[in-house]
Amino acid sequence: MSTEDRPPAPRSLAEALRARGDAALAALLRSRPDLITPVPTDLTQLATRAGTRASVVRALERLDRFALQTAEALAVAGDPATYDELLGLTAGDDADPAVVAALPHALDVLREQALVWGGDDRLRLVRTARELLAPAPQHPSPTGLGPTVQEATAGMSPGRIQEIVTTAGLASTHDSVSAVSALTGLFTDRARMTALLADAPADSLEVLERLVWGPPYGQVTADPAARLRWLLDRGLLLPTAPGTVVLPREVALHLRRGPAHRTPEPVPPVVEAAAVHRPQVVDSTAAGQAYTALATVEELLKDWDEGGPAVLRAGGLSVRDLKRTAVALDAPEPVAAFWVELAYAAGLIASDGEADERYAATPAYDEWLEAPAAERWSRLATAWLAATRTAGLVGGRDAKDRTLSALGPGLDRSAAPEVRHRVLALLAGLPEGAAPAAESVLARLRWERPLRGDRREDDLRGRLAEWALSEAELLGVTGRGALSGHGRALLGPAAAAKRAEAEPSGSAGPPTGPGDKLPVHHHHHRPAPVAPLSPAEQSVASAAAARLLAPQLPEPLDHVLLQADLTAVAPGPLRRPLADMLGVLADVESKGGATVYRFTPGSVRRALDAGQAASDLHAFLTAHSRTPVPQPLAYLIDDVARRHGHLRVGAASAYVRCDDDTVLGEILADKRAAGLGLRRLAPTVLAAQADPAGLLEGLRAMGFAPAAESAEGDVLITRALAHRTPPRTAPEPVPDGPPVPDDVLLAAALRAIRAGDLASTTPRKPGTTPAADGELPRTGSAETLATMQAAVLTGEALWIGYVNAEGTASQRVIAPIRVEGGFVTAYDHTADEVRTYPLHRITGVAELADDAG
Repeated sequence: MSTEDRPPAPRSLAEALRARGDAALAALLRSRPDLITPVPTDLTQLATRAGTRASVVRALERLDRFALQTAEALAVAGDPATYDELLGLTAGDDADPAVVAALPHALDVLREQALVWGGDDRLRLVRTARELLAPAPQHPSPTGLGPTVQEATAGMSPGRIQEIVTTAGLASTHDSVSAVSALTGLFTDRARMTALLADAPADSLEVLERLVWGPPYGQVTADPAARLRWLLDRGLLLPTAPGTVVLPREVALHLRRGPAHRTPEPVPPVVEAAAVHRPQVVDSTAAGQAYTALATVEELLKDWDEGGPAVLRAGGLSVRDLKRTAVALDAPEPVAAFWVELAYAAGLIASDGEADERYAATPAYDEWLEAPAAERWSRLATAWLAATRTAGLVGGRDAKDRTLSALGPGLDRSAAPEVRHRVLALLAGLPEGAAPAAESVLARLRWERPLRGDRREDDLRGRLAEWALSEAELLGVTGRGALSGHGRALLGPAAAAKRAEAEPSGSAGPPTGPGDKLPVHHHHHRPAPVAPLSPAEQSVASAAAARLLAPQLPEPLDHVLLQADLTAVAPGPLRRPLADMLGVLADVESKGGATVYRFTPGSVRRALDAGQAASDLHAFLTAHSRTPVPQPLAYLIDDVARRHGHLRVGAASAYVRCDDDTVLGEILADKRAAGLGLRRLAPTVLAAQADPAGLLEGLRAMGFAPAAESAEGDVLITRALAHRTPPRTAPEPVPDGPPVPDDVLLAAALRAIRAGDLASTTPRKPGTTPAADGELPRTGSAETLATMQAAVLTGEALWIGYVNAEGTASQRVIAPIRVEGGFVTAYDHTADEVRTYPLHRITGVAELADDAG
């Protein structure tokens, strides 16, 4: 293309955006959704918003390490810089081939993000980004570079500058500006700098070596040593404050042989496999853990079925209640916190909202229980993927040094869902059955989001990734550290593409033994991460994951094995009615591949209290045991049933009555009854100071089996009534900034921005009422009407200002077709359709230049 044919270079970011096609603008708005919240009126406003500090910081945080290093290099380059200058600052004099190959992509990313604009001959970093990334004493740059010669000598006396120039072997000049320019020219000339440093004392060179990679500042005394004086006299060190000197940027770059960074990182770290297992082993292990996850959540909710722990005044579980829950689940407290938070995220538990506020199961829990096991698991896994609440923070401290409690406030971290998706996507990129080395996953994430990984909240992103790996294993998304088949399906179809991307054709085959390293595939830029799925897509993916998991889960059994030692062995998971009844009739003694239940007088009494008769219990055990009911168990049931209800407790405060007065005498004589405050009212009645519940508990502790009775004297059957909250919705995740716009919103936003831009940039005829940038044209109603009527006759287009019924102002380019009844009907070029406008809402009108378009 000749110079005459080449389009003019943009003079601003707005002009650069104006030259983009719709696809490129859509890519910008998709990657920086804060730019269309709300939709800008035109491209000038879009460019202004793209340069605001908050938006630029957010965009920088989403850069990978090499794109960020490229931006940091541009921040220490000239403004504008050429591509060759940038290449020298990234690849160095040796032109690192990996950097040379990766730089075009990194620059494309910065341009796409509207952080850099201009052609390769005039690259400009957005001013706000330059201010954030350029070296400053208060905010050192990762480059380790200091100020330029021009910046460092800004406050220096002209005489001192001339002395430095002369000592450095340069001709003296008439002014400081040319002197500084000459010194800069010397320091950027490789040959002359090499000659200058060849005469330097060895200990002076040692000083430069200590400062060359940063920090570039050093301390000196009022009478510097000879090695420092030699450097100061030639400007190789420049004073910046009393007692402080700095190595000028140009000198450092010469000593480094060009690069702005000590270790450029153009290629993302490879996620390595620590071990490789057969996919079938991974899937079966993950399925077993998935079943355990379901059983654990059920056990948690069963424990809270009649009303769980109290809600703290500030919200959440107390430390004591979390400890109790951990004991009930036989799990460490951090793991118990994970299960509690998972059930909450899935909408299975919530606060009941009562005056004495407690946690309890929600009605959704009962629906969840009725679903097939695989579907129940997919609901838990989907809730985990999307949740911003982070169980790993439980027990830590917030910004006000308050303890963070399970189910309490302050646990939301908006980055958590993205990190979980990214961790699983990296696992999906490994061959099936490969378990990653955790440190290589963390290294990759730190490379992909260095600002979020290295400098904020003590590497929150790294901790989120570690928790994601352990939680995925607990939940059964992974097995033996490797992503399972159903876990891969949970990510959607994009995971399959990720898998193929990780194994290009012709790559070496997978390793065969545990601990083998996978082949390294070098990419000059990282592939685009798998985007989080929309709710509809996630629903489809979750259903697919459930279908894959279902055949892997064990079939529930309808029988147990009764043993003579008053135990029952369940060799696998039990069907729900059997499990529920057995949970009342016996106590769980141990878990594992098989669950062992133990029958005790207390457990049998619990079943009788729930309304079961001894004959019902005999029939139940006979129907569900593969072995005959052992005699000791039958005797136990009959013995407890015979004594059940023999004693009756009511409110006196409480009383005990029994037809056998010798039994009451036995109770009175028992030292353990002292705390109950008993006294005989009649031969068959004892009064107590304890309440009925306490009296029942005390007598049972003494080995009796009393039954409660009503005021009418009827035996009360105590059934375990499930306590439920009112209908509750699951907690909404806290978004990480504005949501990514969908295609419909993007198309509408682009159309509105283009329309506003057309109206604001269309040339007007000379002599029309001028309007400042962003202002609407202003004309009187008579002039507006006359101009409209003339345009109908001539077919000319007009520029108008318009305020709609909501009070929103806009600029439009229209071609009037008809004016009547206080309305103008026109073809609206900005909306690309015919519209009718009330004349009283048009603020003014102006004619367009003849060559507008």
